[in-house]
Amino acid sequence: MHPDRASTTRFPVTVDAALRAAGWQPGRWDIQQAEIWADTLREHASPAGHRHSVFPAAVEAWAEFGGLRVAPSGPGRQIAPAHLHLDPLHGLHHARTLGDLGRALGTELSPLGEETDTAALLAIDAEGRVYALDHTGDWYVGPDIDHALALLVTGIEPARLTAG
Repeated sequence: MHPDRASTTRFPVTVDAALRAAGWQPGRWDIQQAEIWADTLREHASPAGHRHSVFPAAVEAWAEFGGLRVAPSGPGRQIAPAHLHLDPLHGLHHARTLGDLGRALGTELSPLGEETDTAALLAIDAEGRVYALDHTGDWYVGPDIDHALALLVTGIEPARLTAG
């Protein structure tokens, strides 16, 4: 586990509250479930043969946050705060999409979950950076899971990657 993962000041207060209400707590680590998701994604191939990438940054994010349904309260700062379901199987049938974007970014992407209000797919790359993909385009959400969750839960608009 990452050394600062148990810090009580890891997230802004509103983000911490939303995560705790969803069942997260410092030190949460369900590696068994993360490995089940990893195996499911590794075994899946699209009809055209596209496969998922699975790497440590994704497995670590799933172990700590996987399965959470995060429902922020209050208004967002710039846009509506995102309701999240952090389950990588939301991306099961998006192996080609994630592979294409990963190649364009020069990295590999693995599914992380979904913004349930917009059906935007959340993905994480091998360096731990987080992205969102929806019908309007591809978005850079943060340099790591902590920043991404803070941005999504507080309703800060992510940066657009492509024109979509």
